Amino acid sequence: MTMRWPILLALLAALAAGCATLPESGPVVTTQQTTSADGQPGLNAAAISARAPVPGMTGTEVVQGFLDALQAWPAELSTAKQYLASDVQSSWQPRGTVVYSESQQPAGSSSRVSVRFYGAARLDARGAWKGSLPTRDSTLRFRLVEQDGELRITNPPSSVLVPRAWFEQRYASVGLYYLDPTGDLVVPEPVFVGEDDKFASTLIADLLRGPGTSLRNVVTTAIPAGLKVDLSVPVSDGTAQVTLTGGSTTLAGDQLEQVLTQLSWTLRQVPDVERFTLSIGGRAVRDDGGRTRFSVNDGAPYDPTGTGASSQLFGLLDGRLVSGEPGGLSYATGALGQQQLGVRSVGVDLFANRAAAVTDDGTSVIEGSVSDPDTGADTVVSDATDLLPPAFDYRGRMWLLDRTDTGAVITWRRGQRNGTVDVPGITGQQVSQFLVSRDGTRLVAVVQGPGADRVVVSRVRVAESGKVIGATRAVRLPLEDQAGAGLLDVAWTSPTTLVVLNRITGQSSKVITVGVDGSPGGLAQSPGAASRDDVSTSLTGARGLIGTPVTSDPVYAVLSSGLVDLGARARGVEAVKQGVDDLDYVG
Repeated sequence: MTMRWPILLALLAALAAGCATLPESGPVVTTQQTTSADGQPGLNAAAISARAPVPGMTGTEVVQGFLDALQAWPAELSTAKQYLASDVQSSWQPRGTVVYSESQQPAGSSSRVSVRFYGAARLDARGAWKGSLPTRDSTLRFRLVEQDGELRITNPPSSVLVPRAWFEQRYASVGLYYLDPTGDLVVPEPVFVGEDDKFASTLIADLLRGPGTSLRNVVTTAIPAGLKVDLSVPVSDGTAQVTLTGGSTTLAGDQLEQVLTQLSWTLRQVPDVERFTLSIGGRAVRDDGGRTRFSVNDGAPYDPTGTGASSQLFGLLDGRLVSGEPGGLSYATGALGQQQLGVRSVGVDLFANRAAAVTDDGTSVIEGSVSDPDTGADTVVSDATDLLPPAFDYRGRMWLLDRTDTGAVITWRRGQRNGTVDVPGITGQQVSQFLVSRDGTRLVAVVQGPGADRVVVSRVRVAESGKVIGATRAVRLPLEDQAGAGLLDVAWTSPTTLVVLNRITGQSSKVITVGVDGSPGGLAQSPGAASRDDVSTSLTGARGLIGTPVTSDPVYAVLSSGLVDLGARARGVEAVKQGVDDLDYVG
């Protein structure tokens, strides 16, 4: 986004979504409840009708009226344009939305009016969160002219500005589902979309834009370029009708399956949509079985959390691998469970076939079968310095982070193949925690620093063959209320959200939820989602986290007395066998 005012150039270019309570007076009035795409009552918010300007308004009243009109819901700009000078009304096409926590009342004269905004963050035109902006005060300066005896704005912003509370009530965090470079599974890219009658239309229109060049070799799309939504995506009796124009009309084989998979994973986020039809260039699309209606639950083999992945917990007891439920852990039947091999941490692949354990001195990795008693354990790494627990992605790659004398070194290994990945912002840094997403596209690390620890995320670049070819520069995730003694742990809570354990004092800690895009936990709510999407809470005596991107599996805080399910309404301590350590899910 860009702005026409120098002072807010950075602010408005970056901001795209926000929330705040509505004024009790002014040109914004609440009317009836909104409805969702299928005509059912809206999920969160009431409709808002924006009032047009009235004769005799002062400069400050015109600016306030314009800002209030931007909060119309369902979203519309025709009323806000009436506050603009006639020569800019038709050309004003804002892209994106400015989010702010608070604003002061407009102040100024009949020709110039200023408004101060606080606590801004930005989203791009597609609704993707692009991070918080500096917290310094920002001032937006409006210029006004007199037309037909009334004051009108001549320099409207290039982005829509809305308060955060308003935004929280009306926008949902959803995913645009692309493909990993091999085309084997879908990868969600989070965006914020308004839950109005255009919800399905906006989702599909955004998906059709593609992932963009910044995500080259990170994700791709099977949807042909040039396709656009024809008017809208209407929803009737649970069926979304996707009608596209402007691109290739020929889809077959794997490409057809992948396109339908991307649409099914994206549309299943629209409340009450159960199925969809697809028409391209006036022709109905049929799959190999002749179907023209497709379930939004199709595409299970492309699940980014790993279809068929184990939901058991794995850990160490007396240096031996254990698995099972928290209260019923037992020794694994493979070599790592039957022998004491002198190990301190362990990682298990998604399907609980292989386990990799780091030796007590942190220099070696021993790998073996989880359950096959006839297969021994082999040392696959022996020259490291100080290894963090191994991580696995869906392709069976084992990821390792070695804390060497010169900082972190990241490597991967799959069978006899291996390589080193330079990750700017992580490589060479002091790292205390390390995660890899199951889809293999995201690296997460807790980087230690002299001022404060920080959580950073990098994207993995992969060729179509599946070969790792690099990584993007790691981006820091802003954490709300981070002040404390340091970050103790980080874990997945969904494919696009993380939980971070932040030590506040010696025994007191706080769990913070944050999106992988940096969006605050309070905004990371998908349509109809339970509180699992935001498990922020304060704890005493917590020393770690156990997390999974599978939203139906519990996320735990680890206490000396046992585990606490962070998603449970009534939180009790679940006992774990004495001496169990390094407990976690697969991946």
